[in-house]
Amino acid sequence: MSALDSYRFSARNARAGLFNRVLETFVVWNEARLTRRALEQLSDRELNDIGLSRFDIDRIGR
Repeated sequence: MSALDSYRFSARNARAGLFNRVLETFVVWNEARLTRRALEQLSDRELNDIGLSRFDIDRIGR
């Protein structure tokens, strides 16, 4: 493999790695958003049953 081919392969891997990190960041953010949304639908009593308060919801995933 020539040096040029090796460089192209490395650059392609770097772009794929960056894309994967961006995608993973988005997935984690979206899961936290969906969790917060679901918790916001619970009553104060239900939140208390699982050991959370309304204040705790805002801190999830941040």
